[in-house]
Amino acid sequence: MADEHLNEPPLRYSTIKEWPEDERPREKLLKHGPSTLSDSELLAILINTGSGKLTAVDLAKKILHEYHSLRKIAGLTVGDLKQQKFKGIGKVKAITLIAAFELARRLASTKHDESSPIRTPEDIAHRYTSQLRDLKQEVFMVVCLSSSNKIIQERTITKGLLNSSLTHPREVFREAILENAASVILLHNHPSGNLEPSKEDIHITKQLVEAGKIIGISVHDHVIIAGDGFTSMMERGLM
Repeated sequence: MADEHLNEPPLRYSTIKEWPEDERPREKLLKHGPSTLSDSELLAILINTGSGKLTAVDLAKKILHEYHSLRKIAGLTVGDLKQQKFKGIGKVKAITLIAAFELARRLASTKHDESSPIRTPEDIAHRYTSQLRDLKQEVFMVVCLSSSNKIIQERTITKGLLNSSLTHPREVFREAILENAASVILLHNHPSGNLEPSKEDIHITKQLVEAGKIIGISVHDHVIIAGDGFTSMMERGLM
C-alpha cells in the first residue's frame, strides 16, 4: 500500500495524455519507482482507461473515496465494482482489480518459508490471515501436514455459512488421505470480526476430531481468523 503521506492527485477533467509527463502514473512509476505513486495512481494503472470526462485516476479516487481504504477494496467482488456509481468500471476492469488484490493476498500468505514446519497456531495464522481476513463470506479449509508438520496441501471445503451438513468428514479428510497426510489443521474465517467460536464451530470441530481418530489422521487444531486476529480452539481447550 502506498504511504499515507503521498499526495493524491486532484480530479482533472482532461485525458492523462494531456498531463505533464512527470504526473502520468505510468511514466512516474518508470522514472521514480512504484513507491512514489499514491494509492489512486496505482489503482489507475490497473483500471487503464477512464470514462467520459473522468480519467482512470479519477475513477480510482472515486472508489477510494467510497470505501476509504485499500483493505476494504480488497474484499470487494466484481459485482461491487460494477455498480452504477462507478460508471466506467466494467467487467474486465473489475476482474483486473480483483485479480491484483488476490495476487497480493497470495504473496502475503507465502512470504514465510514454505518449507518450515507448523509448530504453533501463530504459524498458521501468519500464513493465512492475509488470505482470509478480507473475505465477505466464511471459507472453511483443511491444511494437510506431513509427519514433520510441513504443509503438503490445502483445500477449501466450503464457502458460505459453516455448518455440519457441509463439512462432512468424507470431504474434509479426502485430500488428507490422497496426500498421505499425517495430520490436518482446520481453518476458517469470521467475516464479522468476532473471534469467539460459535456453538456450531465447536460441534463441527469435535465431530471431525473423532472422525480423524477413526481414520488415523489427527486434527491438530482449528484456527479461526477474524480480521487481524485469530483464535486457536486447541489452545482454548475446545477440542
